[in-house]
Amino acid sequence: MNTLARQLKDGSQKVSIAEKAYQELKRRIMENELPAGDQLMEGEVAEMLNISRTPAREAMVKLEAEGLVEVRPRHGMKVKAISISDMQEIYAVLTGLESTAAWQAAQGSRNPKDIQKLRDCVLQMDEALSNEDLKGWADADKAFHRQLVAMSRNTRLIELVDRYIDQSHRVRMLTLRLRPMPTQSNSDHAEVVAAIEEGDADKARRIHRIHREKAGELLVDILETHGLTQL
Repeated sequence: MNTLARQLKDGSQKVSIAEKAYQELKRRIMENELPAGDQLMEGEVAEMLNISRTPAREAMVKLEAEGLVEVRPRHGMKVKAISISDMQEIYAVLTGLESTAAWQAAQGSRNPKDIQKLRDCVLQMDEALSNEDLKGWADADKAFHRQLVAMSRNTRLIELVDRYIDQSHRVRMLTLRLRPMPTQSNSDHAEVVAAIEEGDADKARRIHRIHREKAGELLVDILETHGLTQL
């Protein structure tokens, strides 16, 4: 019995079959189990997840709306590739949105529990690097960015950042071991947390903007150096 079938058998009925199908398909795409260029007919998706065609179709349409796949009549679902120019655009958007989120987080109530969550993420990133666990570092880094954006209390901004983080996730994971150890990234994150805790909104925005710009430039450089034009 596959993962989704077990969820449907054991899980709560509050989450629809289509939603669970969407979550499972998205997980496989994000983890590169379904790599760019993979094409599946609606019936193949339904068979793979052990569900009927209707929820399979609904899941595919939702993934298309998020920019992860292309759905065409009689051709099914194709996992979209991401180019260097795509990543440049994505990072430009993330730089602007997340910098604004850092600014808003520093201007807000600055709940100590929220700030501690950021600090915990930085600690996890430090521990992961000390163990040379790049996957663990990437997970903690992703959690940091989601927590930072959540602290903006800006629902539209949160939705947009979630979408673009998801679109870039596959490329980040595929290039993770091609990059230098991200020790400076950890320092940048700690400085952002300190600025937020101090309520210095302009400083938080400036530090995070520079951090995101450097991260984007590094990723594009890796892609170009290794000739990874489509992922």
